[in-house]
Amino acid sequence: MTETAAPQNPQQRNVFLDKAHPAAWRALNGLGLKAKEAAIDAGLDETLIELLNVRISQINGCAYCLDMHVGDAVKNGESAQRLAVLPAWRDTTLFSDKERAALTLAEAITTISDAHARDREGAQARRHLTADEFSAVSWLAITMNAFNRVSIVSQHPVREARG
Repeated sequence: MTETAAPQNPQQRNVFLDKAHPAAWRALNGLGLKAKEAAIDAGLDETLIELLNVRISQINGCAYCLDMHVGDAVKNGESAQRLAVLPAWRDTTLFSDKERAALTLAEAITTISDAHARDREGAQARRHLTADEFSAVSWLAITMNAFNRVSIVSQHPVREARG
């Protein structure tokens, strides 16, 4: 159901959080831009940034963000093969040590595992990420999780691509 469609039951109509409180949405977008800027400043390339956005969105089950970030990943040169195996990245050799560290950290932040697992996964990530990269990946994960939640709660629709 789209925002403008007449709902069958007015109590079931979607509330697009971004439209209901645009100032909060603009603030989240600003945070997202700053997180991406920090990642680029830390030396992370846009392909890795989009790879993280896709993986976090896979874990959270956010169709809207997956649609957007898979497209962005492809535009930034990500391969169909790596995107296809991303849910099983640990079982492949297609990802570099830095990418694996960033994926480990992003997944730990997304799933908020127990303290021991967080410490173990954080230490593993730190072996391949500088402090700036570690912080940047953390901020990317935190903001992507927020975007996922806004889209999931809002039930943002995925529109069919026109080709």
